[in-house]
Amino acid sequence: MKLHQLRYIREVMRRDLNVSQAAEALHTSQSGISKQIQLLEEELNLHIFKRSGKRLTGVTESGKLILNLSERILREVENIKQVGEEFSKKEAGTLSIAATHTQARYRLPAVVKVFMDRYPEVKLNIHQGNPTQVAELVANGEADIGIATEFISTYEKLLCFPCYQWNRCVIAPHSHPIFDGQALTLEKITRYPLITYDFSITGGSLVNRVFAQAGLEPNVVLTAIDADVIKTYVTLGLGIGLLANLAYDPERDTDLALLDASHLFPPSTTYLGIRREAFLRGFMYDFIQLLAPQFDRKSVDAALSGVSINRLFLGFI
Repeated sequence: MKLHQLRYIREVMRRDLNVSQAAEALHTSQSGISKQIQLLEEELNLHIFKRSGKRLTGVTESGKLILNLSERILREVENIKQVGEEFSKKEAGTLSIAATHTQARYRLPAVVKVFMDRYPEVKLNIHQGNPTQVAELVANGEADIGIATEFISTYEKLLCFPCYQWNRCVIAPHSHPIFDGQALTLEKITRYPLITYDFSITGGSLVNRVFAQAGLEPNVVLTAIDADVIKTYVTLGLGIGLLANLAYDPERDTDLALLDASHLFPPSTTYLGIRREAFLRGFMYDFIQLLAPQFDRKSVDAALSGVSINRLFLGFI
């Protein structure tokens, strides 16, 4: 049994049993992967994958156990490499961040600037996705840190820290009738075509629930996962926008005006997630504290050892 065989079966599983895609991701040949999987199965005297001819169609019960164990082994191998790098070259390495568009575009730049000034030899990779994709990237070990809304905290494989809270605003061109000097209400929002986040992400389900509880249905004409896309279509006059208040920049969004909507919706929380069994490099602790100053290395280690995060930071939410 060899480590590269475990990497092959893991990648095949990640690629929905598509061997050619796994080969491309691992920079090897499709025939080479198929041969190594066959050798591993022969050594173990069992089938990991179900087949129809030469095509993989599923995973056997024994294969599920082997894949779970392989994942654990490969993660520990990665941890061992991280330990070696931490003691041989403390100030160098790679940090992979997965984040939603709003966090990557509006919250991370200031943190990234400070981090890169402090660690010029660390290569930083930023992956964007919706909250599900962010959580999966971290859970699968493809990213070290994930930054997204509440959904990410539902993943058992991840240890999540509440970073900060945010709420929402309504945006529209300056001449829009919603700027009539009267208080903003849910009913008032429903009078106009609405452009907002997809209700399945970025706290959108919470917004949907608030309208439903009030017995109202917003006239949603367009949804997107990208705040800049929302602002583009609002600028074109296709509707008013409902988005995270941190996504509005008065210096850049001069064509748009803002109405605070935080009195209409409960706040949402952005979480930072790491794998529970991950070994964290020193610069990873620093990145966490730059984004969430309330969590220093001592408190992160305490959370990793099982201390409740709520006990570490009472009163945040």
